[in-house]
Parts: sequence; C-alpha cells; structure tokens
Amino acid sequence: MTVDLVMDIAREALFLIIKVSLPVLLVSLCVGLVISIFQTVTSIQEQTLTFVPKIICVFLSLVLFGNWMMTAMVEFMKSLWTNFSIYMNQ
Repeated sequence: MTVDLVMDIAREALFLIIKVSLPVLLVSLCVGLVISIFQTVTSIQEQTLTFVPKIICVFLSLVLFGNWMMTAMVEFMKSLWTNFSIYMNQ
C-alpha cells in the first residue's frame, strides 16, 4: 500500500465527512442565525433560547437526510471493501 493510495483514501473519507455533515450543520447554522436575529430584535438576552429549536431542527434534518447520509457512507465502505485486495497488493 503506497502513501499516495493512503492519501487518496483519506481525502475521499474527509470529503465524505464534509459532504455528509454539511446539511445538518447548515440547518443548525440557519436556525441559530434566525434565533439570534430574533433575540436582537426583541432584546431578549436568554442564552439557552437557541438550544431547543436547534435540537429539534437538527433532529428533523437527521430524519430527512439520514437515508442519504447512510447510503453515502455505506457506498464508501463498499468501495473500500471491494477494493481491499487491490490495496493489499500494492
């Protein structure tokens, strides 16, 4: 197994991590931004106000995108396992 091959696998894995986590992180970011703007407009300075809506929205985004996320990760693992003999011969 060469260094280039290891770097390619690591690059693919990191790209997959970013791709899979992006929808949930964007939902969390948008909800936090909307609640922050709401707090600024209404002058409510409660620190814990963002937690419950963020948790609910992140849970809903996991329900919505979970199938796609799991499919992407399973496909990556399948490609690793099917090419295992190629990796060992190099």
